[in-house]
Amino acid sequence: MLRFTTAGESHGQALVSILEGMPAGVPLVAEHIDSELARRQQGYGRGRRMQIERDTAEMLSGVRAGETLGGPIALLIRNRDWANWQEIMDPAPREGDAGGALRRRAVTRVRPGHADLTGILKYDRDDARDILERASARETTARVAAGAIAKRLLIELGVTIGSHLVHLGGIDARRPDELPADLNAAADESPLRTLDAEAERRMVEKIDVIKREGNTLGGVCEVVVDGLPAGLGSHVSWDRRLDGRLAGAMMSIPAVKGVEIGMGFGAARVTGAEVHDEMEPAPGRTRAGNVRRRSNRAGGLEGGMTTGEPLVVRVAMKPISTLMRPLATVDVASGDAAKAVAERSDVTAVPAMGVIAEAMAALVLGRAVLEKFGGDSLGEVQRNLDGYLSHLAARLGG
Repeated sequence: MLRFTTAGESHGQALVSILEGMPAGVPLVAEHIDSELARRQQGYGRGRRMQIERDTAEMLSGVRAGETLGGPIALLIRNRDWANWQEIMDPAPREGDAGGALRRRAVTRVRPGHADLTGILKYDRDDARDILERASARETTARVAAGAIAKRLLIELGVTIGSHLVHLGGIDARRPDELPADLNAAADESPLRTLDAEAERRMVEKIDVIKREGNTLGGVCEVVVDGLPAGLGSHVSWDRRLDGRLAGAMMSIPAVKGVEIGMGFGAARVTGAEVHDEMEPAPGRTRAGNVRRRSNRAGGLEGGMTTGEPLVVRVAMKPISTLMRPLATVDVASGDAAKAVAERSDVTAVPAMGVIAEAMAALVLGRAVLEKFGGDSLGEVQRNLDGYLSHLAARLGG
């Protein structure tokens, strides 16, 4: 079973990611992880934190001589900003509060839309910094690191994952009829990771206006996965349905409030004839069972299982909760009305969210692949996949 966990605070010493269940023999070098971490830091509208951090991962275990070993892979990503927060975030107990640093940096004017208030109520804390440091989207750095390894497994099996921005702050980007063969190479050329240059220009102007207003913007990214064989996931139990697992993974990304697969909510507004994908024989399309769907409104999933068509998932992110023009709130120390604290923040992080969504998709799909094909080594997984594909090739007149 492929699974991962993360640890660390936004301004702590480091972030940690542990990935278990990766088969032995998957090619892996530092650049495979660091390049994904660099992609996560891109995007017009990001804040000063991205100028401080230069995220790289140290592989502490599970990899030797450029290949995974089959054991847990432990990754360490140091926070450069720790140097500026050591007095505040030091885990050691302190006698009193020398210089009043902890009191000065305590967060009691909780931010609407963030975990601040509900977190301090749930965990019985007085300072929302005990909550916001872990609730911060900085944690997703560790997810991207783990997802980068899952991507390497999928690439070895002929599966690729990419994303692009399709909406930002009320502006839609035109989706080309045919996506670029290397989606990420094309999207990463844009400061907003969009494929529509005209929409990008208007989005950049909108970000500049919103920044001057001290406000924030949300948007939508689309994740596209190519090369998946039909039959990953299952219809037989609710927790094995792949659409539900993907949706849950995407909704776990901070500030994500909506997920669509294929037509998504649009499918609820039209007739069945306008929703379902008609099929035709297509000998040679082995991964799809020698069938072609004339459209892909289902987004590559039917009955909780992959169809062999491209998997298409759209992920909606709300505007970031920290505004430089603070909203009304309550000071939990006094109980009085107040203006929310203004922590350093981005105007928008939607382009980065697309990279994070890629990572979460890779982790969910990597697990589904190993459930279906098993194996303790990459070679064994590949042989099992090849056997399955040989079986599919013989179906339906292949």
